[in-house]
Amino acid sequence: MWKCILLAVVFALALAPALAVPFTEKDLASEESLRGLYERWRSRYTVSPSTPGSGLRGKLADHDPARRFNVFKENVKYIHEANKKDRPFRLALNKFADMTTDELRHSYAGSRVRHHRALSGGRRAQGNFTYSDAENLPPAVDWREKGAVTGIKDQGQCGSCWAFSTIAAVESINKIRTGKLVSLSEQELMDCDNVNDQGCDGGLMDYAFQFIQKNGGVTSEANYPYQGQQNTCDQAKENTHDVAIDGYEDVPANDESALQKAVAYQPVSVAIEASGQDFQFYSEGVFTGQCTTDLDHGVAAVGYGTARDGTKYWIVKNSWGLDWGEKGYIRMQRGVSQAEGLCGIAMQASYPIKAAPHATTARQADEL
Repeated sequence: MWKCILLAVVFALALAPALAVPFTEKDLASEESLRGLYERWRSRYTVSPSTPGSGLRGKLADHDPARRFNVFKENVKYIHEANKKDRPFRLALNKFADMTTDELRHSYAGSRVRHHRALSGGRRAQGNFTYSDAENLPPAVDWREKGAVTGIKDQGQCGSCWAFSTIAAVESINKIRTGKLVSLSEQELMDCDNVNDQGCDGGLMDYAFQFIQKNGGVTSEANYPYQGQQNTCDQAKENTHDVAIDGYEDVPANDESALQKAVAYQPVSVAIEASGQDFQFYSEGVFTGQCTTDLDHGVAAVGYGTARDGTKYWIVKNSWGLDWGEKGYIRMQRGVSQAEGLCGIAMQASYPIKAAPHATTARQADEL
């Protein structure tokens, strides 16, 4: 009984919004009060130059303080007005408050999935869609509750989201198949998967799955920790294989029902458009905000469910740290009218394949 209560508390906390700087109408009343709010925000979100991937952030904070303050003011006003609307999600004054959407796209949503997909000549999945015949899916799935998702990570000022999305899916399928949850190395992909993927300049999750399969596996995060920049490949660490996969499959494009089938059985790498202001300042609730299908960010769908008001949603693991969204996660509306899904979530989904040491039935996976 106590174990169940503890689990309930843990996941209630996981859904809580990340800490942000609160403000009221009084803070917007004058230039002086806005300046005070800005200084309060700066005192919380000053980024050390030694923080992995924080180079551009430090430059933004130091470059043209007047412009930085003006950007902050516009963002505060946007958040304030947006939260007056009758929407099932809220925005907050988070660590991105002095960045424009273009700066966010360049620094945090730089995977350029659409660009890399065009260069590849289309999707070239291995095998079929394993879960095409799946039926009687559970009404809700949360792979975090099953212990199959590692903690939230932070990519820093680097367009390496493709690596985090890939690794999240591999970590989870390894737990599902072997019972062992191992935090794996995004940095190995950054440094060593450098033929088609381009480190901080973006990449494609399918390419990364191919690399891991061809390489014979990927090492642990502890062995090859994240640096927030692309370095020379450490071949000794590259040849240390803590987790291997047998390949990958693509989810049929523009089909949220197919995506649900896949997520019911394992977390899935997905691409979205994440550089709009609503996404930038998302804090809590089911996201139904403005976005396009110009895919620029790799994340992982780790579950799905339905809110109390009946809105269906995806549970999405981001790589922007614990101080964004719902402790690093976002719930995005599911079952929308457009086939691509909200923000294009159903356009470019894929997942790794890994055989179990012994046959794993759907029921056994459900009992993890």
